Amino acid sequence: MERQSQRAGAHTAPPSSSVTSLVKAALDAHQAGRLDTADSIYREILTLAPTNSQTLHYFGVLHYQRGQYAEAAALMSHALKYDRHDAACWSNRGLAAAALGHLEEATICYDQALQLQPDFADARNNFGTALQAQGALNEAVEQYRLAIESNPSLVDAHLNLGTALGKLGRFAEALACYRDALRVDPASAEAHFNAGNAYTAQGEHEAAVASFERALALRPDYAEAHINLGSAIGKHGDYAGAESHYRRAVAIAPNPTNLVCLGGSLGAQGRLDEEETFYREALARDPHYADAHQNLAWLLLKRGDFKQGWAEFALRWRKSDYEALAIPGVAEWRGEPLNGRRLLIVGEQGFGDHFQFLRFARLLHERGATVDVCVREPLLSLVQRVPGVHNAFSGKPEQSYAEQNYDFWVPMTSVPSCVGTELSTIPAEVPYLFADHAKVKAWRKKLKKTGDAKRRAGLVWAGSPAFGNDRYRSMALADLHALADVANVDWYPLQKGAAHAQLSSAPPAFRANDFSGELNDFEDTAALIMNLDLVIAVDTAVAHLAGALGKPVWLLLPANSDWRWLEERSDSPWYPGMRLFRQKVLGEWAEAVKEVISAIDPAP
Repeated sequence: MERQSQRAGAHTAPPSSSVTSLVKAALDAHQAGRLDTADSIYREILTLAPTNSQTLHYFGVLHYQRGQYAEAAALMSHALKYDRHDAACWSNRGLAAAALGHLEEATICYDQALQLQPDFADARNNFGTALQAQGALNEAVEQYRLAIESNPSLVDAHLNLGTALGKLGRFAEALACYRDALRVDPASAEAHFNAGNAYTAQGEHEAAVASFERALALRPDYAEAHINLGSAIGKHGDYAGAESHYRRAVAIAPNPTNLVCLGGSLGAQGRLDEEETFYREALARDPHYADAHQNLAWLLLKRGDFKQGWAEFALRWRKSDYEALAIPGVAEWRGEPLNGRRLLIVGEQGFGDHFQFLRFARLLHERGATVDVCVREPLLSLVQRVPGVHNAFSGKPEQSYAEQNYDFWVPMTSVPSCVGTELSTIPAEVPYLFADHAKVKAWRKKLKKTGDAKRRAGLVWAGSPAFGNDRYRSMALADLHALADVANVDWYPLQKGAAHAQLSSAPPAFRANDFSGELNDFEDTAALIMNLDLVIAVDTAVAHLAGALGKPVWLLLPANSDWRWLEERSDSPWYPGMRLFRQKVLGEWAEAVKEVISAIDPAP
């Protein structure tokens, strides 16, 4: 989980020469960091001169620095009653308002400061942070640029400008800002940290890692940098290295985010008992922390504890993710009676999840509901043929769906929780996906030309690189080359995407029946699969598709396999025709492939 740093600074300029010696002593102590001494002197001054605006102002700054924002705001407001021309006080009053969450009030205060002093760089920078917090990124960029124009050495403005540009997707410009910040302050750990985030967003892994490492060299206790470095190396498969950095982050700041990251790195290494501890601790600190609920749910489901697992899964939502799915004006279904009701199932997550959970449409229809489904467009024609589906839509759920008079809507992967699914009650009747008959027939004719005396097996060796555990759930086609020597099998690559290029150096047996260029969508793939005897695949959407079509599937799983495949089992309660071949050691496929060869070509 990545974080951006953003900073706003209180202006504490020295007083003019006309200030009394007592005020000067208070400010000197304040600027030297002797806050208790300054506090005592400020109180003494206000006893003698309660309307001294300068004292009220900087006593307010002291409260702000202590996190006492309401008291700070009150003191600064009092100061402004006696001197409405103090630009620094207006700017600091804006900081207090922003800290209280009063962003519109903060922008008014900054505007007042800038009317009095247009070249006030700190106020410009602070104005930008308030605008950015309200989502006005372009306006914030303008204020940061003006702040830098007034004071090119203001590091915070360079950092904040980079952050705003990064949020706008302008990462090259953001990196230029961080380089500018480092020219002003070569020891800025935040500049290196933010540069690491920008490099990550651009997919420049090595540069991102180097930036996070430089940030940590400058500030070893930089918890956020440990987290983002751990995430960067974890995405490339170094879960042990990620764990090390997450542990350091937790030691520095044991907040829910850091705890969940540590738990996830342990789970990726198969250390499930240790993993659970950190999710529980995260929830003890924040009972509503969505990521902890989701990760704990996956852990419980993997163990087969569906009752507790689905209960946790129901609490998985981040606010923004939920709002992107929710149907305005329609109640979310949570298990109420459905007889005579209209229900909209809204698809979520990946294609494989859709294929797995579409099975519940038939069950809900049998409970008396008229079931419509909103899914991603590439699945639409297949979904129209799912038993129990009355109608299917594609696209983002909009207000127009409320006009269809639905009684309820439900996220697709929430259905098992709502119907109380246990391992023994998974609706596993297959097929529930059906290929287009005309396309099945066309493939049958085409495959007859290649000969049909041998067993036909489809082959998928890689999934989407965007998937978090893809480094381990996918394999190189070279890991499967030994299959090419199996007699009486014709191989049909079903692989799409960049990994298909690996066929160019594969054994002739793998290349002889490569029709993947004609697989334009899941409809084409489904129709070809219906003409095969077996699909051998890693954990991808095609494996779910074949299983839902009722075809035998042999699934090759990494040692840190997904929750839905449970632990240690060689079969799946989700797909009766599926057989699981598991790694014994993470990243090592040889033994699992040998088991596949023995199963497909058993020794006499």
